[in-house]
Amino acid sequence: MVDKKIIKKLREISGAGMMNCKNALSEASNDLKKALEILRKKGLAAVAKRMQKETREGSIFSYVHRSKIGVLVEINCETDFVARNEEFKKFGKNIAMQIAAAHPLYIKKENVPQEVIEKEKEVLKAQIDQPKREGIVDKILEGRLRKFYEQVCLLEQPFIKDTNIKVNHCLGELVAKIGENIVIKRFARYELGEI
Repeated sequence: MVDKKIIKKLREISGAGMMNCKNALSEASNDLKKALEILRKKGLAAVAKRMQKETREGSIFSYVHRSKIGVLVEINCETDFVARNEEFKKFGKNIAMQIAAAHPLYIKKENVPQEVIEKEKEVLKAQIDQPKREGIVDKILEGRLRKFYEQVCLLEQPFIKDTNIKVNHCLGELVAKIGENIVIKRFARYELGEI
């Protein structure tokens, strides 16, 4: 038997539906932490399925910081109903602020041109003290390349409102919560005096 108070608490924490919470708690033997983990796993599976859906609706969000930095970002979703949703709008505003503050150059790793990656690898290799044991250079390079992606790719950046999570995590949570595929399509960032 699942305690109604625990169901209520799990719903508040996760935002999931009543039956989903009840089933997760039943599966987790009333353990709130395990139930939350079960919900998150199911949510991530649902997110992966949702990522295949086409996005033809959405909104363009803007943000201007002290008349010095301006951002336009297009975020797409599946339906106009979601485009009018408050959570979707809040996410859009936060992403526009993220772009203004963190100055990404690309949306995701796959958007970084191969020649840019190769050039960055060259620079990073030159910075690594030689000689190192075999395989060590590759591991160091991999770690530094990950840092590079965190700087230049929007989805890889730490989220400005909670630096413990990345932007792609926020996007995934929104997709799981709303139940539609959401895609950051493109953005433009302008800074006064920048060429």
